[in-house]
Amino acid sequence: MLRKEQNDLLTQTGPATPMGALFRRYWIPALLAEELSESDGPPVRVRLLSEPLIAFRDSDGRLGLMDEYCAHRGVSLWFGRNEECGLRCPYHGWKYDVTGQCVDLPSEPESSGFRTRTRLRSYPLVERGGVLWTYMGPAEHQPGLPEYEFALVPPAQTYVSKRLQYCNWAQALEGGIDSSHVSWLHRDALRSDPLMTGSRGNDYNMGDVRPVFEVAEQPAGLFIGVRRNAEPGTHYWRITPWCMPSFTMIPPRGQHPVHGHFWIPIDDESCWAWSFDYHPTRALTDAEVQAMRDGKGIHTRTMPGTYIPLANRDNDYLMDRAAQKAGTTYSGVAGIAMQDASLQESMGPIIDRSREHLTATDNGIVMARGRLMRAAQALADKGTPPPGTDPATHRVRSAAVVLPAGATFQTAAKEALTARSGVAPASV
Repeated sequence: MLRKEQNDLLTQTGPATPMGALFRRYWIPALLAEELSESDGPPVRVRLLSEPLIAFRDSDGRLGLMDEYCAHRGVSLWFGRNEECGLRCPYHGWKYDVTGQCVDLPSEPESSGFRTRTRLRSYPLVERGGVLWTYMGPAEHQPGLPEYEFALVPPAQTYVSKRLQYCNWAQALEGGIDSSHVSWLHRDALRSDPLMTGSRGNDYNMGDVRPVFEVAEQPAGLFIGVRRNAEPGTHYWRITPWCMPSFTMIPPRGQHPVHGHFWIPIDDESCWAWSFDYHPTRALTDAEVQAMRDGKGIHTRTMPGTYIPLANRDNDYLMDRAAQKAGTTYSGVAGIAMQDASLQESMGPIIDRSREHLTATDNGIVMARGRLMRAAQALADKGTPPPGTDPATHRVRSAAVVLPAGATFQTAAKEALTARSGVAPASV
């Protein structure tokens, strides 16, 4: 459990908070590329780390992310006209380029110099792997662009989605690194979801519901190893990398793609749940992509024109008590993504961790919390750079392997946990 001050440190990511400062040292997903696909297209509201921002693509295709509100009278630039390499406020015509610099101020003479001194706070916005990434920290500490494997493979080999989640980012992350719940909450998916079925590992998941956790540190975060009994004399291991602050990669099943998440704070009570599937050595099939669009695997269907899930807290996640009773869906909520989200949101916007009763299966969560809080405090107190900003540390993989009893995953699966071009993932 955590004391209140520790819980506040972990969950608060606004501009003046230690965890907020830590998040701002990383490139984080801001938008899907599809949201800003058109030059001179409509601007898009973006709220990240409790900051209200506006994003747009200008006439030359350049991307901009800046303060949402005009410097003149605070009008939201979502109403702005995206024209001639800038976003113009419709109230009095003040115009800003992608750097936030005011480039036209019709009511003032150029000789006053007022225009050149007017600039909105802005952040870089870069496209990679179908995602628009931003860095919101000090310019002098800006790291190289992210090198997560899903963002570097050819476009035909990857699929990315996002959905709105109404809870703090940390409790969503903790669900993502908790492998023990799969044998319960997602048991129906193991036998029916087209992106999960056919794996020998599914039998091990269901055959041993008392997994043993072993957690090892790695340069960007942790490797969270979960061991279950397999054939006599062997163990089935599922090994999840967590890279600070909120990237996880889920071990694959059979010949299915690898998948994973980012959880990015919108504010302290909501987050974007980003989900990706990719395969390192082949294109995704049409059937796989269609299944992802249909909300299978770790993805979900959303309301048209939005990223709000169709099943959500306002309609009780389309809870089906008859299916729950019959065992068709163990929780009564359909789909892996919303099974997770429904329970994580049920904890409240920010869970009171002082009331928890943790067990040995929560060791990965305990270690992740500790590493996050230590890194945030070290950055705040001493300016110590946090782990995982170096792009070289992103080149990790999840793995599912069967090892002899007594073997440690850190040694026996070492190569499988490294992203290697042209090498298929380790899967069972």
